[in-house]
Amino acid sequence: MIIGIDISQLAYKDTGVANYLGNLAQSLTKLDRANEYILFFSSLRKSIEYPVSSIQLGKNVQIKKFRLPPSILDLLWNKLHIVPIEWFIGDVDIFITSDWTEPPVKKAKKATILYDLIVYKYPNETDKKIVETQRRKLNWVKKESDLIFCISKSTAEDAAEILGIERNKLEIIYPGL
Repeated sequence: MIIGIDISQLAYKDTGVANYLGNLAQSLTKLDRANEYILFFSSLRKSIEYPVSSIQLGKNVQIKKFRLPPSILDLLWNKLHIVPIEWFIGDVDIFITSDWTEPPVKKAKKATILYDLIVYKYPNETDKKIVETQRRKLNWVKKESDLIFCISKSTAEDAAEILGIERNKLEIIYPGL
């Protein structure tokens, strides 16, 4: 099986999202030698800040880097919802998205990581651009994701209540230390 993961949020070192995503990528690539991993990274100015050396690169793990600004990917994927991720990384069986964008897929199953629903619960306390971007992304998550990894029971409950996502699509994967 070929598993794609958007690791673009690793550009934001020492954030909860980067730590969670980096630990997930590190654990999967270290423990799972049966599947192939293609890690998608895009940022115009930033590089991967999470220690890439901790991600087990090898014949079954590769990173595909692109220099596209998040605003372009927001336009292509969250607003227009065009240009499937496979155009960048090739065919995958599963694609896991993270925090900022929700690309369409050609054939792959989709999963996403949901950290919180602050943009719905406290929109006035969050930057307007972040609220708009996250709401666009979450609209596609609701419509297309086959599985949603929630980082807490509270996040899973919010996803069901606020977004109306079926509980059988929600899986809790707590952050590790």
